[in-house]
Amino acid sequence: MTSLVISMGLFTAIPVPPTATIDRHLARRAIRWMPVVGLVLGIVAAAVAAGVLASGAGRLLGAAMALTVLAALTGALHLDGLADTADGLGSRKSADEALAIMKKSDIGPMGVATLVLALLLQLASLSSPAHSTGTLLACLVVAPMVARVPIIAATLPGVASARAGGFGSLFTGVSTARDRWLMLLVTMLCASTAGALSGGPRAAVVFAAAAVAAWVIAAGWQRHLVRRLRGLTGDLFGSMIEACQLVFVLGCALGL
Repeated sequence: MTSLVISMGLFTAIPVPPTATIDRHLARRAIRWMPVVGLVLGIVAAAVAAGVLASGAGRLLGAAMALTVLAALTGALHLDGLADTADGLGSRKSADEALAIMKKSDIGPMGVATLVLALLLQLASLSSPAHSTGTLLACLVVAPMVARVPIIAATLPGVASARAGGFGSLFTGVSTARDRWLMLLVTMLCASTAGALSGGPRAAVVFAAAAVAAWVIAAGWQRHLVRRLRGLTGDLFGSMIEACQLVFVLGCALGL
């Protein structure tokens, strides 16, 4: 439970009891629990959406409220990373110059456009007529969990940090292959079970396939980022999470 609290404190805006100074050992424990943190966030978002749906206000508002809750609970940390990544890569400058752009506190047109399109695609996917009420809520529960699994792979030994001394460098090489495979299996089980309970065997297959597709895209995105910027940063982690979540919810809507 201490590991979960540490992960909550680092990667969400949820107030938690203060912990010791984060070192490499605690960093590994925090990363390992990231998918579980995502599951907690997904449960809260789905509960809010369920309340909206129960009021009769409609699926579109329910999906919008769920996405708003996810952004609020994370302090928009990952959305900020997505925007910064878009600005840096969109500049088409050298790795060092792109990283300098990403470090600035402002947001450029590429970042704004990317945020708007990513959120619109997620909103459209979640409010799609392909979803039943059950599959919509199930998708909301597991999407943040699925989205955080690639971060374990991104913190395996051999994946460099693009910026020395940055927040992301604290987590460089802290994960193990065992951590990755364990969370892949646990998350796949959660996704397929959520699909089966909400929409039967077909939904189970769709949820599982969407998770695999999201992880494949995230792996390709990671390789591109490492090749382009010579390593990863905290902002790039955020872009991976948002991209993975988008692919998962889009895959569920298209598959259903």
